[in-house]
Amino acid sequence: MKLPRRRFLRLAAGAAAVPAASRIASAQIYPARPVHLIVPFAAGGSTDIVARLIGAWLSERLAQPFVIENRPGAGSNLGTELVVRAPPDGYTLLMVGAPNAINATLYERLSFDFIRDIAPVAGIISIPNVMVVNPSLPVKTVPEFIAYARANPANVAMASAGTGGATHVAGELFKAMTGLNMVHVPYRGDAPALIDLMGGQVQVMFDLMTASIEHIRAGKLRALAVTTITRSPILPTIPTVNEFVPGYDMSTWVGVGAPKRTPAEIVERLNKEINAALSDPKIKAQFESLGATTLAASPAAFGKLIADETEKWAKVIRTANIKPE
Repeated sequence: MKLPRRRFLRLAAGAAAVPAASRIASAQIYPARPVHLIVPFAAGGSTDIVARLIGAWLSERLAQPFVIENRPGAGSNLGTELVVRAPPDGYTLLMVGAPNAINATLYERLSFDFIRDIAPVAGIISIPNVMVVNPSLPVKTVPEFIAYARANPANVAMASAGTGGATHVAGELFKAMTGLNMVHVPYRGDAPALIDLMGGQVQVMFDLMTASIEHIRAGKLRALAVTTITRSPILPTIPTVNEFVPGYDMSTWVGVGAPKRTPAEIVERLNKEINAALSDPKIKAQFESLGATTLAASPAAFGKLIADETEKWAKVIRTANIKPE
């Protein structure tokens, strides 16, 4: 039997609308069960703190638990791979950050491609690192440090929390832009590196703001500069590296990602709720107390940040010939 053309078009249009309607409906009822937010680092660090603040907000707003799961290992690669392999349904999310952009080049044989396999959901915060020295070092400014390091090339060791980490590549970027030849001394974590820096065994570190701030306030470390383009509100008298080394810019950023092919409606809803959290005065104040700047970006803008950071650190890693431990 032949259908009249007008009726056929109505039926075809209705059939085409079913998948779209079903996607919208699924986004409206999302989440219908607990959501797992994977932190690819141990508990207690900056990424974990951010995850717990955002997770608590989302749990209240969306009336389902956002369960924080710490899955550390391989510089964040283990937790990342877990999310890459998860169903793209919005129920397994990843706390993403600068290590993901660094690892894309640092590790040659990853089983995933971060930019291809993780969909950007929302940027949350950006935190500057801070260039700190032992107070016994006879320098008080970045130009004085550069002059001292050039005059004493055998006496300046640069600590990091581990080869290929954010504190390492921040220092390598500084070396590349100033032409300095400092010896890199990697540690297994931030705490032992800071102990040796305060003890005088190493001379400089481009440390996480959250790890160094109390030592700076106590006078155990001297802050020469912060690593972002603009000054930090919690260290307003400390200049930026960029004021003396034009173009230098480095930050440790954190956001949320999801497996590729996660429905756009779910990504957009999560983005809307996370951005609402970032505009809440209490949440914003908590992040600012860490020295952080909120990002509140669209998924596309957050994706551009990830792509730009991946390209930037690829150049630094290749120039310095950095290999994973």
